Amino acid sequence: MLTKKSISFLVLATVTIFVAVQGYRVWMLNSIKFISFDSRLKEISGIEYDKRQRLWAINDGGDAPRLYQLDDKGDIVRSIEITNAKNSDWEDMTQDYFGHFFIGDFGNNDNDREWLTIYKIENPIDIKGDTTTAEIIKFTYPKFKAVEGEKPRKNVHYDVEAFIYYKRSLYLFTKNRTSPFDGKTRLYRVGDYAANFDAEYVNEFSTCTIIKELCWVTSAALSPDRTKLVLLDSERLWLFENWKGDDFFSGDAYQIDLGIVTQKEAVTFAADNNTIIFTDEVFNGIGGNGYSIQLDKAEKIPVRKQVKRAVKAKPNKSEP
Repeated sequence: MLTKKSISFLVLATVTIFVAVQGYRVWMLNSIKFISFDSRLKEISGIEYDKRQRLWAINDGGDAPRLYQLDDKGDIVRSIEITNAKNSDWEDMTQDYFGHFFIGDFGNNDNDREWLTIYKIENPIDIKGDTTTAEIIKFTYPKFKAVEGEKPRKNVHYDVEAFIYYKRSLYLFTKNRTSPFDGKTRLYRVGDYAANFDAEYVNEFSTCTIIKELCWVTSAALSPDRTKLVLLDSERLWLFENWKGDDFFSGDAYQIDLGIVTQKEAVTFAADNNTIIFTDEVFNGIGGNGYSIQLDKAEKIPVRKQVKRAVKAKPNKSEP
């Protein structure tokens, strides 16, 4: 039988353990911090290196349609405005084999944007002035199809904050807003050139089903040698390797713990295929930093549950 004294001891022990764990996770994240960003980048949502390994960043919606070059201290040293663009909700950047940058204006928090935009520009190193124009890629999603026995849930996978370039296509990873939350990110494919596309469903992967803010996908990056994919959420990286075709969820999958929960929003690889850079936004006075980890030194936890493969969708067909 528990006494008042023993209950007090258990409560104290529980609180002590919780504080110790949280303290360790704060230390874990801070131990890999290497840069703090200029205050004008409070909502940094995408990062990418140019051909000379100089870091560029974009802000979330509300800023001008600009990308910013950063120095080793995180200060802005140059900016480029895309004159035929608008920053409705810029969420991620990627680049192709030739160094063209793609900027995703596809944030869709309220699921009310039917057509979303990706801007394609030259590698910033090739832009001589402080302005440029972009090719404009537009896309929409197949109509949401209700599962038999369920009521249709409109647009639950129509928000995106992450994408990559791979073999002449762009691959989008949805930010799941299902209710109740089912923890899945859907993978879609669109073209890499100026046109209007119907996004093609490829597959889906389950992160978690408990608290959506902890495991919805906010950025993606592909290693320069195209053998490793990482997805970012608020407290971890998801690493994928040895996939088949363009189904990135068909191979090996791992989790990498990143420490304390912050509003992590952007990720990219350095040129060595082993170094990953990720960032967090400023939220309640916390964040606004860049962090660096080495894959060969990180603790990679295998995802034990096998990822179920889906039949690859045919062009212009809706997802199952």
